[in-house]
Amino acid sequence: MIVAFSVTPLGVGEDVGEYVADAVRVVRESGLPNRTDAMFTSIEGDWDEVMDVVRRAVAAVEERAPRVSLVLKADIRPGVTDGLTSKVETVERHLSA
Repeated sequence: MIVAFSVTPLGVGEDVGEYVADAVRVVRESGLPNRTDAMFTSIEGDWDEVMDVVRRAVAAVEERAPRVSLVLKADIRPGVTDGLTSKVETVERHLSA
């Protein structure tokens, strides 16, 4: 399963990078395959481990922000591994053809 999610602190002003870094740190320390871009962090693993990391990432932001917004999108596809890389490689292969 791949989950793309975004955690946004609310009520802390416009500069939220420090808070978002707390969430991304949790993801990176999880040891699960992950990527972060300007809009989302994607993480790959089984349901329980991925959702636990998302929960802990939200909690890390919640410790310092009065309100937290979570946007989450999941690709639940049993039996598929390395989807985080292989999906992008497939698109790149089609672009180079």
